[in-house]
Amino acid sequence: MPLALLALAIGAFGIGTTEFVIMGLLPDVGSDFGVSIPTAGLLVTGYALGVMFGAPLMTALGSRMSRKRMLMLLMALFVVGNLVSALAPAFAVMLIGRVVASLAHGAFFGIGSVVAAGLVGPDKKAGAIAMMFTGLTVANVVGVPLGTLIGQWAGWRVTFGIVAALGVVGLVGIARLVPEMPRPQGVHLRHELAAFKNAQVLLAMAMTVLGFGGVFAAITYIAPMTTHVTGFADGSVTWLLVLFGLGMVAGNLVGGRFADRALMPMLYVSLGLLAVVLALFTVTAHSKVLAAVTILLIGALGFATVPPLQKRVLDQAHGAPTLASAVNIGAFNLGNALSAWLGGLVIAAGYGYTAPNWVGAVLAASALVLAVVSAALERRAAAPSTVVAGAAAAERPATVHQ
Repeated sequence: MPLALLALAIGAFGIGTTEFVIMGLLPDVGSDFGVSIPTAGLLVTGYALGVMFGAPLMTALGSRMSRKRMLMLLMALFVVGNLVSALAPAFAVMLIGRVVASLAHGAFFGIGSVVAAGLVGPDKKAGAIAMMFTGLTVANVVGVPLGTLIGQWAGWRVTFGIVAALGVVGLVGIARLVPEMPRPQGVHLRHELAAFKNAQVLLAMAMTVLGFGGVFAAITYIAPMTTHVTGFADGSVTWLLVLFGLGMVAGNLVGGRFADRALMPMLYVSLGLLAVVLALFTVTAHSKVLAAVTILLIGALGFATVPPLQKRVLDQAHGAPTLASAVNIGAFNLGNALSAWLGGLVIAAGYGYTAPNWVGAVLAASALVLAVVSAALERRAAAPSTVVAGAAAAERPATVHQ
C-alpha cells in the first residue's frame, strides 16, 4: 500500500478522536462552562449535524480545487476548529469550534476515499479505503480512551489541543506524501449532482443509513444496557467500548480485503450476520462473557460493511464520485442519529434497555433486503445487453472454412 495512505489514516485518526472523545468529557466541559449535561450534549448533536450538512457543502465548494489541496484545506479547517474548542472562553464559542471541525469530517472521508482508491490498482481499491478508515477505527481503541484520560487528568482543553496537533501532523503528511491528483477534465458540479439520479447510488446510501444505523441502535445505549441488565460496573463501560473498537478495526480490514474479491457477497454476509448478532444481543446481554463477545462481533460486523458500501458508491457514481462519496459519509451519521432516536423511543415506551437491539436487527435486515434488491436490479439492467449481444452473434453468417 502507498505511504500516502498513512497520511490519510493519521487525518482519520484525529477526526475519529475528536468526534467521540467529547462523550467522555461532557461532565467536565459542562461543569467548566456551568451548563447542564443535556446542554453540553449539544456539542455531540452539533458535530453530527455539521458532518451531515458539511459533507456536500464543502465538497461542492471545493469542486474546482485539486483533491490534494482540498484535503489540505479540510485538515486546516479541522485544526482551526479544535483550537477554537481548546481555547473557547464560553460554551457558545466551543460549540462553534465543534461545528467548524465537523465541516471537515464528511468531505475529508469522502474525498479521501476517492484519493485512496486512486492510489492503487482496481483489485485493491476497497483495501485502500479500509486502510484510510483504519485511522478512524484505531481512534476508538486508542485515541478516545487516551484522550478521555488526559482530559480528566490535565483538563479537557489539553485533549483538544493535542487533537489539533494531530491535525497538523496529518496536514503535513498529506502535503508531503499524497501526490497531486487533479480532478478529471470536464467533470463539474453538475456531473457530481447527476450521480444522485442513479438508483444504485441511492440504494447504496440507503444501505449505509440502515446497516450502520443498526450498529448504533445498540451501541448508543450500551452504558445503561450493560450496567442495568448485564451487571457491569460503570467503570467497565470504557473497556467495553475499547472492545467494540477492536472489533471495528478487525472488521474494517476484513471488509476491505474481501470487498475487493466479492463486494456484494461480502455485504450479504456482513449485514445478515449483523442482523442475527443484534437480535441475539437481547439474550446475551444477560451474561457478562457473552455480552462482551457480542459487543466485539457487533463492532466487527458493523465496520465490515464500511469499505464495501463506500466502494459501492464509488463504483456506481463512476466518472464523478467525489460528492456522492462525501454524502455517503453523511449517510453514516444520519443512520447514527436515526437509530439512536428509534432506540430511545422503544426504551421510553417501556420495552427495556435491550429493546434497541431489536431495532438494530430490523435496520440491518432491511439493509440486507436493499442489497439483494440492488443486485437484482443490476442483473436485470445487464440482461438486455447480453441478450442483444447474443442475438447479434446469431445473425452473423457463419464463416466457411476451405
